Amino acid sequence: MLVGLLQSSYFALFLIVALGFVLGRINFKGISLDVSAVIFIALLFGHFGVIIPKELGNFGLVLFIFTIGIQAGPGFFDSFRSKGKVLILITLLIIGSACMTGVLFKYLLHIDMAETVGLIAGSLTSTPGLAAAIDSSQSSAASIAYGIAYPFGVIGVILFIKLLPGLLRLDIKKEEKRLEMQQRDKYPEIYTGTFRVTNENIFNKSLIQLQIRTMTGAVISRVKHGDKTEVPSAKTMLYQGDLVKAVGSEYALAQLGVLVGERLQEDLPLATSYELQSLLLTKKEVIGKTLGSLNLQQNFGCTVTRIRRSGIDLSPEPGLTLKFGDKLLVVGHQDSLKELAKLLGNDEKRLSDTDFFPIAMGIVLGVLVGKINISFSDSFSFSPGLTGGILLTALVLSSVGKTGPILWSMSGAANLLLRQLGLLLFLAEVGTSAGANLVETFRESGWALFGAGVAITLVPMIVAVAVGYFVFKINLFDLMGTITGGMTSTPGLAAAGSMTDSDAPSVAYATVYPIAMVFLIVFIQVIAILL
Repeated sequence: MLVGLLQSSYFALFLIVALGFVLGRINFKGISLDVSAVIFIALLFGHFGVIIPKELGNFGLVLFIFTIGIQAGPGFFDSFRSKGKVLILITLLIIGSACMTGVLFKYLLHIDMAETVGLIAGSLTSTPGLAAAIDSSQSSAASIAYGIAYPFGVIGVILFIKLLPGLLRLDIKKEEKRLEMQQRDKYPEIYTGTFRVTNENIFNKSLIQLQIRTMTGAVISRVKHGDKTEVPSAKTMLYQGDLVKAVGSEYALAQLGVLVGERLQEDLPLATSYELQSLLLTKKEVIGKTLGSLNLQQNFGCTVTRIRRSGIDLSPEPGLTLKFGDKLLVVGHQDSLKELAKLLGNDEKRLSDTDFFPIAMGIVLGVLVGKINISFSDSFSFSPGLTGGILLTALVLSSVGKTGPILWSMSGAANLLLRQLGLLLFLAEVGTSAGANLVETFRESGWALFGAGVAITLVPMIVAVAVGYFVFKINLFDLMGTITGGMTSTPGLAAAGSMTDSDAPSVAYATVYPIAMVFLIVFIQVIAILL
C-alpha cells in the first residue's frame, strides 16, 4: 500500500516535506539543516524510485526566485549608493575565489562542468545558485554535487565564524564598545524637548522666516502662547515668553536651544481638540512621494513629528521618500487627522493582503527577460535564463516600487510563505530527480567532490579575512556579516548573531547578500557557457 501511495506525486511531495522538516529541526550543538534538509530526504526518496514532476519543480523555482528578488531589490540597489563599496568588493572576491577554486578542481580532478557548478553552489549553500546551475547545465549531476558539498558548506561557515575572533585575537566585548563609539551618530535617537523663547533675535518672527528645521534639524510640534497650545503652521509667530515643544536628535535639540532659548523640564499638553496619532501609510497614490510634497501643515494643519520604518525612528525631513508601511506620528486637530488618515490609507489589513497581479505579471516579465540572448561574438552569447531573468526583473521592479497603480512589493508574511512554498517544491523535485544516480556518483567520485567542496568553502572565507581585515581594516562584526552574506549562509549569520548584541553583522549581511546571490548566479552561468 505504501509503495502505491508513493507513486502519487502529491502524497510523496508532502511526505518528503514533512520528513525534511523533522530532519531540519534536529539541532546538534547549535547546528541544524533547517529547510535545506528537504533535499536530502528527496535524494533518498529519489534513490528508491520516487519522482516529483518537473513542472512542480519549475513552478516552485519561479516563485522562490521572484520572492527573493522582490525582497532583496531595495537593498541590492541601495548598497551601490551607500558606503558599502568595500563590503561589496570583498563579496565579489568571495564569489570570485569560490568560482576560481571550483574551476581549478575541475581540471585537477577531471570533474565535469555540471558537477563543478553544483559544487560551487553547494559550498556556498546557495539554492538560487543551484537553480542557476541546473538551468545552465541541464544536468541532474549539478544537484548531486550540490548535495555532496552542502553539509560542509553549512557547518564550515558556522565553525569559521565561531573561531574567527580567537584566530584574530580579538575580544568581542571590546570590539562592541569600539563599534558603539563609531556608530553613535549613525542613527541618532529621537527625543522631545520644551523651550522658552528668550532669544530677542527671533521675537515676532514666523517659523518660515526662522527656517528652524533647516537651521537645527529639529521639528517644532507645539507652540504655547499665553494659555493657548496649538499645532504650528509655517506662519505661526514666536513671541517673547512663548513655549515650544520640539522633536529631534539630542544634537538638533541642543542647536534649537541655542536659537530659541532655555530648555525646560516640562511638557506641553495638547488642547482637547488636538490629538497625537500614529497613521499607517498604505495608500498607493501616496507611496513614493516625499513628505514635503504633501504639504501637510498647509493642507491639513498637521505636523509629522517622526516616522517609524522597520523599527527605526526617522526624522521627518521634507525630502524623505515615503514607503509602504511607514508609520507617521502626527499631531493635529481631530477632524484634520481623520482627513489625513484617508489620504494615507491607515489600513492595517492592507499590510497582510496579497495582490497576485504584480506577482503574476512580474514573473511573466521575468520569463521574457530570461529569453533575451545577448551575443558578444559568433562564439560567445549570454542569456539570463529562467532564474537570472526572473531575479533581475524582480530586483528592478522592487527597487522601482510602484508603476502607476501597481505596487511591486509584498507583505513580509506573504513573501515568506510563497518563498518557502516555492523552495520546498523546487528542492523536492530536484532532489528526487537526482537521487537515482546519487549512490553511483558518490562511489565513483564522491569523496573527491566532498574534498573539493571543503576547499571551495574555506578558500573564499580566508580571502575575505585577508583582504577585509588586514587590508581594509573593517571591524570584526562587519567582517562576520560580510562573510556570511557573501557565502549566502543564513546559519552562519545566526552563529554571528549569537556571539554579539550588535546588529552590525545583520546590516552587513543584508548589504552584501543580494550582491552575492546575483553575482553567484551570473558567474555560474558564465562558467557553464565557457566550460
